[in-house]
Amino acid sequence: MQRKAVIEKIRQQVNQIATNVTAIHPLIPGLADSPTQGELLKALYELTKNVEVVKKHLLKLEKRDDSSLL
Repeated sequence: MQRKAVIEKIRQQVNQIATNVTAIHPLIPGLADSPTQGELLKALYELTKNVEVVKKHLLKLEKRDDSSLL
């Protein structure tokens, strides 16, 4: 598989993770337990940060690949 195709496949999977994490947020108040809600929100925040790190690295790699074509 070419690197560009791999990057696109990873991006699709990362976007799916982001969608799933976002879908969890509105469910948390239904737990009606403040300590658990707080911990879950912290964990979801960390997941979101890490998803963004993956996206950033993919973007950097794409830009590096594009600049080598010039």
